[in-house]
Amino acid sequence: MLKDERQAYIIKQINIHNKVLSADLSRQLDVSEDTIRRDLNEMAEAGKILKVYGGAISKSFHYPFQQNDVYARDAKKEIARKALKLIQNGMVILTGGGTTMIEMARMVPENLSCTLFTVSPLLALELTEHSNLDVHLIGGQLAKNSQICVGAQVINQLSDIKADLCFMGTNGISLQDGITDSDWEVIQIKKAMINCAEKTAVMSIAEKINSIHKMKVCNLNAINYVITDLEPKHPHLSQYAKAVTLL
Repeated sequence: MLKDERQAYIIKQINIHNKVLSADLSRQLDVSEDTIRRDLNEMAEAGKILKVYGGAISKSFHYPFQQNDVYARDAKKEIARKALKLIQNGMVILTGGGTTMIEMARMVPENLSCTLFTVSPLLALELTEHSNLDVHLIGGQLAKNSQICVGAQVINQLSDIKADLCFMGTNGISLQDGITDSDWEVIQIKKAMINCAEKTAVMSIAEKINSIHKMKVCNLNAINYVITDLEPKHPHLSQYAKAVTLL
């Protein structure tokens, strides 16, 4: 594979999953980790990605307020529209972070009245001007790669919440392995979020369907809804309809 082809593959994987690991790319592309590191350094110097320890993350995920850089923005807006249909006045809502969640925050109707807890400072800032929302930021150590608050302090705070509905993103989702991710600290927060919510909705662009990462968040049976940009009856989702409610 030529360098340009290799770097195009890397960009696509970063855009889909927000973060990639050098070791995974080395295995997928059948090249050395040194080659991957050189690629990532070159792409970071060109301003295409943000290099982090062990891999790289997307610029759109790290700077979601720069709307032109958001990958698959139309798909994420469609997911956000579907997600908002689940929210009713008076609910206690819990959310994670990410660009799809930011799109949802931008679409929240002015007359919606509910209490919202989030581990994402960016999401909390996006919602500050909604006078009918009672917004609480669950604070702790800010994870630079994921831009959400993590750690024992966050998990302790989450244990005191009884949410009606939890919204979270995912880096991987499959029938066999359920919800997976590549960041151990983020996984612990997601587990705690699921535990304190009556129902959980996972929001995912279609390109992440049937993808698997090395660390597990939960089985599919721990999730109530999977919200994608596809129609629920799309053939790509047919097997998932047996395990969760599709939106």
